[in-house]
Amino acid sequence: MKVQRALLSVSDKTGLIDFARGLAALGVEILSTGGTAAALRDAGLAILDVSTFTGHPEILGGRVKTLHPKIHGGILQRRSNPDDMETCNKLGLPPIDLVCVNLYPFETSPSIENIDIGGPSMLRSAAKNHADVIVLCDPN
Repeated sequence: MKVQRALLSVSDKTGLIDFARGLAALGVEILSTGGTAAALRDAGLAILDVSTFTGHPEILGGRVKTLHPKIHGGILQRRSNPDDMETCNKLGLPPIDLVCVNLYPFETSPSIENIDIGGPSMLRSAAKNHADVIVLCDPN
């Protein structure tokens, strides 16, 4: 499977920089959000903010970042389904080939703001389309 575009959004950043450098060396476009994007930029990596990719800003104090049709359409499109590809091409939803997400450790930081909505949603979309999308959720 050729990866052209990856979405990285992680709480545990163990190994993130080396992983992202490997993707960049392969010419993969990297999409990211918030703290993950900041860590990648600090390491000198070129990334595209999800808000730039979607054309929609983060809203509600960062509660809504990745809950967007351009993200989930990019993840869920079945590459072998001509109808999916035609619809996504028509709507400007490019494929996302790799999703690297790990979730906030709610049990160690019990704050309502640490309950992740977008991360689990992206993991579920990627798992549903595992035939076309690489799904990574464990930094080990």
